[in-house]
Amino acid sequence: MSCSLTQSCFRQLARSPLRQGPLPVFLAPAFSHPLRTQPFSSTSPAQSRVGGAAISIPREVSLKFVDLPQPRVKKLGVDIPKTAIEVKGPLGELTLNVPSFMTVEHDEALQKATLSVEDTTITHQRAMWGTMRAHLQNYITGVSEGHICILSMVGVGYRATIESTATTVEAEYPGQQFVSLKVGYSHPIELGIPKGVKASTPQPTRILLESVNKDVVTKFAAEIREWRKPEPYKGKGIFVNGETIKLKDKKIR
Repeated sequence: MSCSLTQSCFRQLARSPLRQGPLPVFLAPAFSHPLRTQPFSSTSPAQSRVGGAAISIPREVSLKFVDLPQPRVKKLGVDIPKTAIEVKGPLGELTLNVPSFMTVEHDEALQKATLSVEDTTITHQRAMWGTMRAHLQNYITGVSEGHICILSMVGVGYRATIESTATTVEAEYPGQQFVSLKVGYSHPIELGIPKGVKASTPQPTRILLESVNKDVVTKFAAEIREWRKPEPYKGKGIFVNGETIKLKDKKIR
């Protein structure tokens, strides 16, 4: 029964000629005050805790704001960035496009960067607030310290090598190297290392990937993991960055 229907029933009961005596005490608030409709959540929209946090910038990292050219014809519903941030450090340089509804303030004296959005009540802007803050933090960490992914290969005969040439795939750019995997397949598995990623094998069962771009290095690590995902019965597979898996009991029929 809806709230409006319940309120009308109470009022009809109060005006009913069959009712004798005064109104019961527990029904008095229903007739003295109008019935209020409350939302399921009583909390008001708050600012993003992640997006509003300031980012510490190392002294060896510099930020440069660049205005982007705007197209003459804009597509409806498509946000076109107006500003880009060039993040430069000792390990390289990355460029991040900032949405038009977002503002980045850089305090050079305090070595801090703060992000803000135009309207915090819009869901898309609140969602992109924390996302863009995380991207900028990853870019700053990448050009100053770098990002790494360590892949561990668990299984009998599993090993990997870094080769300068490949027989099954073609090079995408001059000097490209390839990761050669032996993980139980009858055919060779050769994966081209993306540009900007450095790969090495400190051990035959370990692959070390390094890059200034976190998105590129983690995506390449996921592509390698796809060839032998960790399985829960024998614990074999390719594990990324200390990944663990809970073993299951063997199926006995």
